[in-house]
Amino acid sequence: MQINQVNLVNPDTLPSLAELWLAGPVIEILIAALTVLLLDLFLKDEDKGALTWISVLGLATAGAMSLVLWPSGEGILFNSLRIDGFSLFFTNLLLAAAILTLLSSVHYLKETNIQKGEFHALILFSTFGMILMAMANDLILFFLALETMSIGVYVLTGMWHQRSAAGEAAMKYFLNGAFASGFLLYGIALIYGATGSTNLERIGDYLSQNPLQGNFLLITGAVLLLIGLAFKVAAVPFHFWAPDVYEGAPTPVTGFMAVAVKAAAFAGWIRIVMHQLSPLEDQLSFILWAIAILTMTVGNLLALTQSSVKRMLAYSSIAHAGYLLIGVIAGNDMGGSAVLFYMLVYTLMTLGAFGVLMALQQAGKDNDSYQAFAGIGFKHRFLALAMSIFMLSLAGFPPFGGFTGKFYLFRSAVESGHTVLSVIAVLNSVLSVAYYLRVIVMMYMQEGRGEAKPFRRSPYLYTAIAITALGILWLGVAPDFPLELSRISIASLR
Repeated sequence: MQINQVNLVNPDTLPSLAELWLAGPVIEILIAALTVLLLDLFLKDEDKGALTWISVLGLATAGAMSLVLWPSGEGILFNSLRIDGFSLFFTNLLLAAAILTLLSSVHYLKETNIQKGEFHALILFSTFGMILMAMANDLILFFLALETMSIGVYVLTGMWHQRSAAGEAAMKYFLNGAFASGFLLYGIALIYGATGSTNLERIGDYLSQNPLQGNFLLITGAVLLLIGLAFKVAAVPFHFWAPDVYEGAPTPVTGFMAVAVKAAAFAGWIRIVMHQLSPLEDQLSFILWAIAILTMTVGNLLALTQSSVKRMLAYSSIAHAGYLLIGVIAGNDMGGSAVLFYMLVYTLMTLGAFGVLMALQQAGKDNDSYQAFAGIGFKHRFLALAMSIFMLSLAGFPPFGGFTGKFYLFRSAVESGHTVLSVIAVLNSVLSVAYYLRVIVMMYMQEGRGEAKPFRRSPYLYTAIAITALGILWLGVAPDFPLELSRISIASLR
């Protein structure tokens, strides 16, 4: 009997060398993650510090490759991934956040007995998923990238096994995340049913050519998609998980979640909702307005009541998600570029603040009460000065990057006709001054109890704090270059 040979691999469906080169940054991160996992099996405990530098080298190499690609505007893998200025901007932002997180955590991992190999690999795998989210031009691929990111962050949240709060936080994050993923996937299914495609460009073409009035299936799918994205950025009323998860997770993971997960989710929000689903703006505008106002207001009001700086920063991150939504609502290139610029500023501010928290932790325990900051303005001047910069920038004081970022966000709202929303945002920003300045008052106007020495005088941690502080000053005083990059990046979506 003759057996017919079947060609299982069609050469026409394989990625070309050019496509592999364009996907080089994400491939490099995946190679680095697998290398770390493999080496972790053979290295002794005292030698596993090398994994940090292997991870940083892999991330830096991916960053260099993305700079070489700038500002490419091509689709690869059947146009399911877009390598354009927008995705490359977020690629470098996410790579910088991952590198700063790894540098900050060198001594933290030693003193909390967190497994170094798994920690570094999970940071790399999560970053891989985040960058794919920014590049995704197909809803199915976006969902797979989001789950790749989420699973890594779920495990990172519970990695401090000796601490019961970490396990509780991981379980809460996992259950809420799975619930939100269900909304997202159901929304994708409904959009596919209405448009016949999951490719964002084809969906955009459908929306521009067909009447939207009465298309209940499509509008419902878009709303469910918004709910899934709102969970990832911790927008009200889908924010309940954030404070407990941020408090229970290891501090480096909290900082990484607060900036990188939010950045990846906003990358998806801009590409999907603001760009491709923009014809649905009229149907979704009320929902976006309500979410933005509630997120700003609830986040700031609850931050005022906190006795823990870590929980205060958690509610602060919720409020900042509301500010970022203003740029999405503005819907124009100015609003989009303002979101990108503010996301860069927010990354530096938040990572720096959590870095100071790590420096103040003692005996392997979180030391994040306001009282822990009492008197450090005179005992630990560098940490106090850096924390003052972070708090003033988060509050929106000039000449720091936070002021510049909020100015462009609020101006984009005014110029797009959303003046009331801008006024509400300004009032919320004024409200936030109370809890940010409270940290500075404790550092310079209260006496500390005993000799509260930071036990982590890690040169890597202090370097990361210095980089973030200097970056905030640069973005506040000379923002022209990053603003221009933001404009070019958002224009590449057209």
